[in-house]
Amino acid sequence: MAGLTSSTIGRKYAMALSAMFLLSFLVIHVSSNMTSVFSEDVYNVVAHFMGYNPLVQYVLQPVLAIGVIFHFVMGFILEIKNNKARPIKYANNNGAANSTWVSRNMIISGAVILAFFALHFYDFWFPELDYKFIAHNAIDETRYYGELHHKFHDIWRVAIYVIAFVLLGLHLAHGFQSSFQSVGARHPKYTPVIKAVGFWFSVLVPLGFIIIAIFHYVTQ
Repeated sequence: MAGLTSSTIGRKYAMALSAMFLLSFLVIHVSSNMTSVFSEDVYNVVAHFMGYNPLVQYVLQPVLAIGVIFHFVMGFILEIKNNKARPIKYANNNGAANSTWVSRNMIISGAVILAFFALHFYDFWFPELDYKFIAHNAIDETRYYGELHHKFHDIWRVAIYVIAFVLLGLHLAHGFQSSFQSVGARHPKYTPVIKAVGFWFSVLVPLGFIIIAIFHYVTQ
C-alpha cells in the first residue's frame, strides 16, 4: 500500500511539473502569435527566429512534444487508477456538491485538447517540417504571416479552434491551481494569489488565441 501511495504521489508530482512546463510554453506561444495581429513584419521575424534557431528546433521543440505526450498519458493513467480505486458508485453521491464539472471531467477536456493538438500539428508543424527537411525549399523569411493567415480562411476551422481554446480555458481553470497544489504550494497566504493568477491565466491565454484566430478570419 505504501509503495502504491508513493507511486501515485510521484505520478501526480511529475504531471504537475509537466503542466508547469506547458503553461510556460502557452505564454511564449500566445505572445509570439499575437504579434501577427499588430505587425506582419514583426511576426515574420519572430516566426523565422523560432523556426530556425537551433536551440528551439533541436532542444525545446522535442522536449515540448515529449512534455505534451507525457502530460496527457500520465493524466489518463491517473484517471484509470482513480476509477479503479473507487469501483463502487454510490447512488446518492452528488459530485456537483463537492467539486466543479471541470474538475470531475478533466479527462474529457484533456482528450479534446489532445485531439486539437493533433490538428494544430497537422496545420502548422508538419507543413513546416516538410518545407524545411523534405522539400528543402529555399529560406523565405517573409512566408510565415501568409501561411498563418491562410489557415484561418474557413469558418469551420476557426470554430474548431475557438471551441478548443474555450475547453483549454476550462482545463486551465482547474489544472493551474491543481499543479501548484501537487508540488506542495499550499499556504493560507499564497493559495488565494495562486487561485487569482490561475483564473486570469485561464481566461487571458485562451482569449488571446481566440482573438488571433478571429482576427485572421475577418481580415481575409
